[in-house]
Amino acid sequence: MPDNECLICIDAGTTNTRAWLTEGERIHARAEAAVGVRDTAKDGSPARLHSALRNLISEVRQKSGNRPIAVIAAGMITSSLGLADVPHVPAPAGVDELAGNIQSHSFPEITDLPVMLVPGVRTGYKPCDLSSVAGTDLMRGEETLCIGLIENGLVQPPGAVLNLGSHWKAISIDRAGRVAASVTSLAGELIHAAQTQTILASAVPNRRPESIDHEWLDAGMREQRQAGLARALFCVRLLEQSQCGTSEQRLSFLIGAFVSSEIDSLMKNDVLRDDSTVAITGGGALNEAWRFAFEQVSIPAVSLSNDEIETGLLVGLLKLMSSCRGVS
Repeated sequence: MPDNECLICIDAGTTNTRAWLTEGERIHARAEAAVGVRDTAKDGSPARLHSALRNLISEVRQKSGNRPIAVIAAGMITSSLGLADVPHVPAPAGVDELAGNIQSHSFPEITDLPVMLVPGVRTGYKPCDLSSVAGTDLMRGEETLCIGLIENGLVQPPGAVLNLGSHWKAISIDRAGRVAASVTSLAGELIHAAQTQTILASAVPNRRPESIDHEWLDAGMREQRQAGLARALFCVRLLEQSQCGTSEQRLSFLIGAFVSSEIDSLMKNDVLRDDSTVAITGGGALNEAWRFAFEQVSIPAVSLSNDEIETGLLVGLLKLMSSCRGVS
């Protein structure tokens, strides 16, 4: 993008929506709302999401005297629960494939600016069936982050990105800098469910871990590999009954069981390999747990800061907007 052109960038997810007013790579204003596509699903109407977007766009425009030329958005906002259902681009997908499938829309009830919607990326077949579901995956938003991280030199192709949220998503980047494939699991949600909705609720804290005990993490990893995930989780109950360890240590054991289950599967399927570096985004203390696990299997890994992630997302949006408009 020319340095003097302004855009409003939007990242809308399941539970939160963020907006920035940018001039080139300079950020002039930020705003955020705890509203996402989950509200559309719960309400049966996009009214709350539309209202949040209208307010966020108005807020960042009021904070800056700059005049934006368009809105560019990525994430779940491009799904059927967002503003418009933009079809996923099949992997492998890089800048050319994503920029070539950006859709321009008008939403006068939200903004007078044109709204450019970035497609997500699909791995495998659509629709999938029992024979193909194992090789199928979807993403919306992470593809844009990957483009920005590569552009900023924080991911060196070939490599991988591991995004730790309520869902854990491992993304493989090929030598051409394209999203080659992804694998998503419900591990983040399952950890929370185990903490709050099972017999383990009294054994571990009901919040995210504040720190990781490496000894207990490693023990949970070893137990899962020996006896399976379900048995490793019940061991948390047995440890509580024996008054062994603190609740935080038992949570590290529980997390270790999930991490080893995930990393072993990802390595088995060549999504994660020991000849490329993994960039880890999000997760808080879980990030530390994964770094420990990667060390055990000799996979190089780096943790990205919140600032690096934010900048990566915005650079990805700007790169795709430039490519969409044919600006070098």
